[in-house]
Amino acid sequence: MLGFLKGNPKKKLQKAYEEKLTKALHAQRNGDLRSHGTLMEEAEKIYAEIKALEENQ
Repeated sequence: MLGFLKGNPKKKLQKAYEEKLTKALHAQRNGDLRSHGTLMEEAEKIYAEIKALEENQ
């Protein structure tokens, strides 16, 4: 009934994905390749969740 009050999970995941990519970029620029790798792996997991949501719709 009040579906318009629910947040859009895709938007939330997209924002988290973009934040991870930004953090990974800064880590890479600072020479912290270990953190860069970890952040990119987390970003890839979020991207997979976004793709799964798109397939279900």
